[in-house]
Formats: sequence, structure tokens, C-alpha cells
Amino acid sequence: MNKRMISSGRVLALALIFGVIMVIYLVFLYRLQIIEGEEYYNRSNQIQDSLEPVTAARGNILDRYGRVLVSNKECYNLSIDTAKLFANEDPNAVILELVDRVQSFGDTYNDDLPITTEPPFEYRDMTEIERTMLQAYFKDKGDALPDNPTAVELLSYMRTRYDIDNSYSAQEARLIAGVRYSINVRYAINTADYVFVEDASMELITSIMENKLVGIDVDRAYIRDYNTEYAAHLLGYVGLMTQEEYEHYSLMDYANDAMVGKDGVEYAFEEQLHGHDGTARLYRNASGTVLSTVYEEEPEPGNHVYLTIDIALQEQVERILATGVAARIAAVDEDNAKEMLQGTFDPEFKDEITGAAAVVVNVKTGEPLAIASWPTYDVSTIIENYQELMETPNAPLFNRALLGAYAPGSTFKPCTAIAALNAGIINTETEYDCEGVFTKYAADGYAPQCWIWTAVEGANYTHDPDNVTNAIKDSCNYFFYTVGDQLGVDEMEKTAHLFGLGDPNGTGIELVETTGNMSNRANHGYYTNGAEWRIGDTLQAAIGQSDSIFTPLQLAEYCATVANGGTRYSASILKSIRSYDYSEQLYEHQPEVLSVVESADYNWAAVHEGMYLVLNDWAANGANAEHWVDCKWKVAGKTGTAQKGEKIQNDSIFMCYAPYEDPEIAIAIVVERGSAGANNIPMARDIVDAYINIKSYTDTSEGEMALLK
Repeated sequence: MNKRMISSGRVLALALIFGVIMVIYLVFLYRLQIIEGEEYYNRSNQIQDSLEPVTAARGNILDRYGRVLVSNKECYNLSIDTAKLFANEDPNAVILELVDRVQSFGDTYNDDLPITTEPPFEYRDMTEIERTMLQAYFKDKGDALPDNPTAVELLSYMRTRYDIDNSYSAQEARLIAGVRYSINVRYAINTADYVFVEDASMELITSIMENKLVGIDVDRAYIRDYNTEYAAHLLGYVGLMTQEEYEHYSLMDYANDAMVGKDGVEYAFEEQLHGHDGTARLYRNASGTVLSTVYEEEPEPGNHVYLTIDIALQEQVERILATGVAARIAAVDEDNAKEMLQGTFDPEFKDEITGAAAVVVNVKTGEPLAIASWPTYDVSTIIENYQELMETPNAPLFNRALLGAYAPGSTFKPCTAIAALNAGIINTETEYDCEGVFTKYAADGYAPQCWIWTAVEGANYTHDPDNVTNAIKDSCNYFFYTVGDQLGVDEMEKTAHLFGLGDPNGTGIELVETTGNMSNRANHGYYTNGAEWRIGDTLQAAIGQSDSIFTPLQLAEYCATVANGGTRYSASILKSIRSYDYSEQLYEHQPEVLSVVESADYNWAAVHEGMYLVLNDWAANGANAEHWVDCKWKVAGKTGTAQKGEKIQNDSIFMCYAPYEDPEIAIAIVVERGSAGANNIPMARDIVDAYINIKSYTDTSEGEMALLK
């Protein structure tokens, strides 16, 4: 057998190739391990990992039809890495450069130092948290600061404390001190880490990255995004926790830098909206660049809260209220101008309109459909403009619809009527002759007049004999003085509370509201510091005066209760709650009866007819009726003119419900110093029209919550 021999040349060639490969391999291995080994070793050791919290997105706020009112927007915050910042030879110069750069791009940075930024330096008005932070700073510095230092003394101390040399002007030193203080004060009080710029613009971030400014980190975050300009007083806003809030929320595992609801719906439903934070392990290289992120616990976003509010109606009501107030202000200015020309103008008479509110509720469920307060504000910029808003005339931050309390005037008369009918003081046919002046207690020096007695200067008038229906139509004070005198304030108080007027248990709305007050013996002197109860107080309470004061929301729910024949529902503003992915409905509100005003159907019919005649009897109330001539619905209502005291214009109150035959909505409107209650009727008419128009297109579109099905 012949063996095939391999040539020695081929063997040599293969050996050479193998040798070359081995040499190359050994060279690279030597370079990697010996020459560059230390560099790679150091680089690998510089990759660091850290476990960091991941903030959960806050739940959305939506209206009754699923229209998003408040959501979240992803943004980027700039924070200061103090270790890198203060490693600079002159960190103050870096701070000033950062401030200048931020301002040059139109961004704003956070400066917690409550001192004006330009000389003469003075303390500005502080928020609660700013005051707390400043006091904690003073305490932390101990004897280094004098007791209660002036703004100038504090800035002088900071020049020394933060090595701000004299090459910096006073204004530059103030800017530097503001940032240094904002960083430093965090060590004196348990609060969130300092965020230099929130929601930084991409132009600013790009500039900082391109110029490699040391000491600035870019962090991803969420901010609230408002999808409506309206309902500011209802929606509320979020902000950093105060120390007291942290003590409460820390029990719920909130991070110390958590944003929490401060007002309105954001505050009322904080626990539903907040969500559950997660954790992630971040791997960074030596330059701080995040190389990878591994979630160890996924964040769970907050639930979504649906309100009973119809934002389309809310928008219209706010516009109508603002337009109506503007018209009233113009009318007042015109009257004052005429009086000046005639020489009858009284400069001490306070007739400027200071505020207003309008509320629309569902008669059949009690649900608020629109709650408006004037003046209002832009909730999306409340944090930046808070101090300015606090100083703005007429208190735009004040929610008059829920926190304002007003004497109801004659709008209270239907309540007195039902109370008297139920007590058997009168029946639907009982009539009283209006004598103009109620003289029963004249010997004691008290003889109140009916409004009509002096309605026309130089003459005295009275109403024709009135039963309860016509007394409501005519708003006859004499009739209700007579009825109230026999009824007594105790019975009035019981009935008023059943209607929700001054009820200590409230209306059922989840937002902060004032209780108001129904005149009574126990706490008389609500205004008069414990004055003795007199018979005159009973008579005045019967016509909605004395010290009775109610919120516009209470008046609207009271009107709805009258309209539906005595069933008072909760004014809960919560429609439903859904899980963060919309897959599960966690809660759905059902109408809740809070109280029932029991009375015979014919009693309700008498009251309803009286309220209908207020707006539809041309002979007695032609000026009122004129506003409803071409309205698609028949409407019933009651005007009220509430006295505020000598030299102060009356408040104007109006409430109504519609349609008369089968009521759907009830409306209450209050204008501070608006004069006669009838002045509010044009606004009410516009609101009724707006509701009808909105109803017409929502009835032909998808129903409530349909977008989520």
C-alpha cells in the first residue's frame, strides 16, 4: 500500500502562519493586560451602581364625560451635584454663570431665599413653607446670626458664610446667596432635595451640555399638565410637602421629595392620585453617564379620578359669570358718573363689586355640574405667581362658591314657607294683608318694613292680600314677618338644616367648604359678638337676614331640593375612580340622600307655583319675565337682595331651576355688592341656554364614560 506523503514545504508554511497568529495574539494580550491593563482596571472600577427611587406618575383628573382636565407631562429637571460644584476653585462664579444662562434662555430657577433680588433688600411676604425654612436656617446657624436679623444683616452674614468676595456686586451676591441658601437650608429642615430648574427647556439643557458646565445633573421627572384654563378653584395644584405634611404622608411611605395635592381635587383625592413609587438600579460610568437601568420594583401610577363636573358647561358658566360681572361693574361706574354730575355721589358708599360665584347642580342626583368663582386665576402658574396672586385685589385664590358665605336674602323665603306649612301655622290658602310696616313690636321700638313700602320715593305702597304662593311671587316681607313671628327661629333652623343650609354636616362635597350659619339662639352673635337674641332677629331670619349666611353651593343644593320636592342629595364631586391602566373601575358614585324635607304635595305645588310666578308673572314681575320670553324651557326661581350694612351695597342673590315641569338643573348665583337679586337673572338665563345647547350635542354623542368602554 502506498502512503501519500505531505511535502515539507506545506508543513513549513502552516507552521509559519500559525506562528504569526500566535505572535499577534500575544502582542494584543500583552498590550491589553500589561500596557493598558491598569487603565482598563481603573475604568471598570469607576462604573458605579446606585439604587434610586422612581417616582410614579400621578393619576389623571377627568370630567364626567372622560375629558382629561389634568394629566402629566414628562420633563427634565436640573439639579446641582454639590460635590462637583464645590470642587471648583470658585463655585460662586459657576453659580452666577448658571443663573445667567438660565435667565438668558427664559427659564426660571428656584430661589427659596425670601429676600428681594434687588436693593434695597427686604424680606418679601413668605409662604408657610418659606417661613418654616427660614426659621430652621436661623436655628441651624445659632449664634452666628443676630436674633431676628434684617434682610441686609442676613445677606451680610451670607457673604462671609459663602465666601462671596467683594468683586461681586450686591445684586450678584444676592443671586449667589439665593442658590447657596436653597442648597444649605435642606440640611436644616427635612424637605425635598433642591431642584435648581424644573421643566428646563431643551435649549438650556443643550447649552449646558455643550459648554460642559460642571456640577449640573439632568433628571427626568413629571409635572402636572393642565388641559383646561377653567375650574382652577376646583382642580387645585400640587407642591412640595411641608414638614407637617411629611409627618403625615411619611406614614404612607411617601418619599421626602414627593409632590402632594395642596388644594381642590388634588388635595381631596391625594391618596387615589398619588400612586406607588418604584426603585431602579442605575449603572453609571466615571463621567456620570447612565449606562443601564434595571428596575427592581416597577412604579405603579396613581388612579384616575372622574369628577361630576361637565367641563364644557364649567367653561361657559365661568365666561358668563365674568361677562355678567363686567356688565354690572360698567353699570355701577355709569351710575357713579351720573351721581358725580348731579352732586349726589357719596364717596364713602362701597358699591364696587368684589367677587361672585355661580353653581349648577343636577336636581335628580345633587351632583355639581359647574362650580365657578370670580375672580379666578391660572392654576398652571400658581406656584410661580403665588405671591402676586396673594396681593391681587379681590382675592382671586378665594373659592367663593365653597368658602364664601352670604346672607341669602329673600331666596330663603321658600324655606320659611315650607317650615310654616309643615308646622300648621298657615295652609296654602291662608292670606295676610300687607300693611307695609310690621307694627306688632313697635312699642318696643322695632317696626320692620316690607320692601315695597318705600320702593318709590315720596309714596308708600303695600301688596294685595297674599297667600303663600303670592307672597313668594311678591317677595312680601310683611307676610314672612308674620309667619316667622308665629313659627319661631327654632323651627326655621330645623327646616333650614334639612335643606342643607348651615347644616354642620356639610353638603357632602369632598372639597374644603365652609359650614355657613343658620340664625339660631345658641350661637347668635355670629357677627355681633354674642349679642342677646331678640324678636327682631327671628323676623329678620324669616326673610333671610339676621346672621344667616350660606355658601353658593348650599343655595344651589337647597334650590334643587325645593325643585325635586324635598329630597336633598349629597353634593359629592366624585363621579368614579379607575385604575391607572383604565382596565378596572374601582369606584362609582351612586346618588346619596342626605335628608328629606317631608311636606304634602300641595305644599310643594304652592311653593313651586310662587317661584314660577317670580319669573313669569308679567303683571307683578314683568322685568323678570322679560328675560325668559324666548327661553326653550320654563324656569322657576327666586331673587334675593341681602343687606350688608350701612354705606355698603347689597349682595345680589338669585336661584332657579329648570325645566319647571320636570327639573334637571338648579342654579345659584351670588354677586358681592351686586345690588338687587334680579340683576343676576341675565346670567342665569345665559347659563340655562348654555346647558340646553350642551345637552343637545352631548345627547347625540357618546354618553358618560363612553370613551373608556
